[in-house]
Amino acid sequence: MTTKATNIHPVFDRILGREDKEGILNQNSKVIWMTGLSGSGKTTIAIGLEKELQKRGFLTQILDGDNIRTGINKNLGFSEEDRTENIRRIAEVSKLFLNCGVITINCFVSPTIDIRDVAKEIVGKEDFLEVYVNASYKVCEERDVKGLYKKARNGEIKNFTGLDSPFEAPENPFLEIKTSEMTPVESVEKVIEAILPRLIRN
Repeated sequence: MTTKATNIHPVFDRILGREDKEGILNQNSKVIWMTGLSGSGKTTIAIGLEKELQKRGFLTQILDGDNIRTGINKNLGFSEEDRTENIRRIAEVSKLFLNCGVITINCFVSPTIDIRDVAKEIVGKEDFLEVYVNASYKVCEERDVKGLYKKARNGEIKNFTGLDSPFEAPENPFLEIKTSEMTPVESVEKVIEAILPRLIRN
């Protein structure tokens, strides 16, 4: 069992706060959390969203599942325990960006309601904008952009979400994007329309 350290003395009350940073950037920071199956279009939408927000003068940071697993989370696998720790770390990193006034765009399968609730609790309910990028397993398998579905079917990947590991769709997401019915441009436009009022500082 890990022993909790007793020699930690946070100084949150003595450093500049989130509102100070938001004032400098002239924006409201939020965490836009995109969830959905691998290949559903999360990263494609995030990249388009970031470019559109930059045009409007917003400072953003994308946190993408594959990128994160090459760095801070490269020691984690895909067991239920590791997936939960993966999301916990990402949520803590997101909270740091949030407190710096930065709009964070997150792209993670984050397959269960419980896992996403862990992130929401860390980030804060009011700042956690859950976007469900909805594409069926069949559609994602047909796309198979990264070749993961073929590997999973061949037994080369275990605990693959949607095949032998569950994906639980959000019950009440902030926004749902059905990428089998919309183009990437249309998807980005729908996200922009929904989130802009939350980002503009009055």
